[in-house]
Amino acid sequence: MIALDMVPLKTFVIERQSLIAKALHSFLDENPLIRVVGDAPSVKVEDLQRTRPDLIVFGLDNALHDVSEALALARSVCPNVRFCVLSSFANSDVMQRSIASGADGFVVKDISPSELDVAFRVLASGSSYVDPRVAGGMLKRRYEANTGSAISDLTTREADILRLIAGGLANKEIGAKLQLSEKTIKNYVSRILSKLNVSARTQAAVYAIKAGFI
Repeated sequence: MIALDMVPLKTFVIERQSLIAKALHSFLDENPLIRVVGDAPSVKVEDLQRTRPDLIVFGLDNALHDVSEALALARSVCPNVRFCVLSSFANSDVMQRSIASGADGFVVKDISPSELDVAFRVLASGSSYVDPRVAGGMLKRRYEANTGSAISDLTTREADILRLIAGGLANKEIGAKLQLSEKTIKNYVSRILSKLNVSARTQAAVYAIKAGFI
């Protein structure tokens, strides 16, 4: 969990519709975790060089829009910038394409303010966040087709923890939810990473999403 006195994330809003961009700008400015440093209809090198954001909130209104191109341009200027897709589409395919392109976060535009706050806290901590409504629906539909994957080797408890990792929760938050110590969660996470043959929790979350696990 991020401390309440954390330094606000310098955030740049990308939204093609001007009215929505200004409304989103004003809404985000009310969040103590956020300091909006600008908004624009597209990613531009000069804007990023001037503002040096920590986080880009990328409004996605066209499901065919190339997130990877915008993200690559952003990271060519700010290599460590966090990139969160704010999508009009509660669609698992759009979410998968965004994550596969390298996005750190994916949320649907009708997300509640409190859940958006959680998403930003997770992103600020260096972890990834995927809207659980989209991830959960996709994983539920596809689970039966993937029982032969490495995920099928997980115990029930490990599977529960992987779900929470994919939902963007940090170890401390998972421990509180499952009433287990943070150290115990770390041990579980290590075993999960080993079974999935990945080296980081973010990779485990992406693995779970791509495998269609719930």
